[in-house]
Amino acid sequence: MPAHKPLAGAQVLDINAGIPGADEPALLRGAAQAVMEVVDIPLCFDSANPNALAAALEVYPGQALINSTTAEEKMMDTVLPLAKQYGAAVIGVITDDKGVPSTPQERLKVAEKLIKRAGDYGVPPENIIIDPLALTVSADHMQARITLDSISLIQKELGVNMNLGASNVSFGLPDRKIINVAYLALAISRGLTTAITDPTVPEIQTTILACDLLMGRDAYSMRWIKAFRAREKAKAEAA
Repeated sequence: MPAHKPLAGAQVLDINAGIPGADEPALLRGAAQAVMEVVDIPLCFDSANPNALAAALEVYPGQALINSTTAEEKMMDTVLPLAKQYGAAVIGVITDDKGVPSTPQERLKVAEKLIKRAGDYGVPPENIIIDPLALTVSADHMQARITLDSISLIQKELGVNMNLGASNVSFGLPDRKIINVAYLALAISRGLTTAITDPTVPEIQTTILACDLLMGRDAYSMRWIKAFRAREKAKAEAA
């Protein structure tokens, strides 16, 4: 494969082929092959169909990301063996057979369960990305705070990578972009390491870069300066 180059700022590209009534294994496999011809960033295979996941993983030459498993017994026993077989990383969503945990402490317990079960299958903690769930604040105004506190607690106790579907928090509300950007910044400050989001939104890109800069992850501000120059060049070319 060619050298790694981010696509619109994205570091991983999510591939989904879940069309009702279609042959999802064939579609996801074909989509993976087609996408690999035009991009050179890691791929995430997004499916609840284990046969589709296996079909895509079979043709992928690098380490893929699986989106996702929950802590439900049937899901873990289906997805985690695939992760072990193909050396894939997995997003572990903090729901179990009892549903969505209501407190940070309960979400920590589910995260521990996911990581332990993954270890039983030979999948190391560094290959599990915990998703502590971003739920909409329009239905419950405390949901964002609960998730942020869950990120802090899981980071402190387990030190694993964490992911959010960041835009979920603003469903049903006006000016969603402002909410999403603020939430993303707060989550990064708590320990979030990845997010499922739209990298083509300029505010998302600059927020992530600014957070990395302010948290000491951008040596000599080089990535911030490089991105600024790229933005200025794009403006000049568009003028």
